[in-house]
Amino acid sequence: MKKAAIQIVLALVVIGLAFVVYRQLTIPLQFDKEVEKRSAAVIDRIKDIRSAERAYKQVYNKYCGNFDSLIAFVLTDSMVYERSFGSADDSVAVARGLVKSEQFKMAVIDTAFGTKKLTPEQVQQLRYIPYSADQEYILEAGALETESGVTVQVFECRAPFKAYLSDLNHQELVNLIDERENTFKDYPGIKVGSMTSATNDAGNWE
Repeated sequence: MKKAAIQIVLALVVIGLAFVVYRQLTIPLQFDKEVEKRSAAVIDRIKDIRSAERAYKQVYNKYCGNFDSLIAFVLTDSMVYERSFGSADDSVAVARGLVKSEQFKMAVIDTAFGTKKLTPEQVQQLRYIPYSADQEYILEAGALETESGVTVQVFECRAPFKAYLSDLNHQELVNLIDERENTFKDYPGIKVGSMTSATNDAGNWE
């Protein structure tokens, strides 16, 4: 009986250790998979914000620093384009005044996102970070003077990991933030643009 009891206890210990090892292996894998899925959605939306900002700058020669104005711009404003008739390389046509151009307007919502078409409802959602219970992206805009004395317009939009990963494994999240900040010296989250350097609106995932 005593031997059987010891065998049962050892079996339970082995099962317990196997479970601990299984958890140690699967938790990071599950965490990484969820981070990849959520970050893809966050990046997809921040790309749309970048497209809206670029359109805003094309119209107003500066970036927009708040979502109320940026969303209103996309929903209600228009952009001016130019189309030409005839070829400027055709000297005869030019001489006869047959080469002409005219300006026309198109709604921002129809042009700012390229082949991707957003509905007004989707534009209204641009400010919100996916998987975050409606936390907003952090948006800033302003002007920056480069080392050569040139003033450039800049903007920055970011979503911290804590905003959209807070319901996942706490220790894995702490490790991710620490790695991003201390190992890679990067923002602990998804970010596009910069308020401190001219980055040509690059994202930190690119």
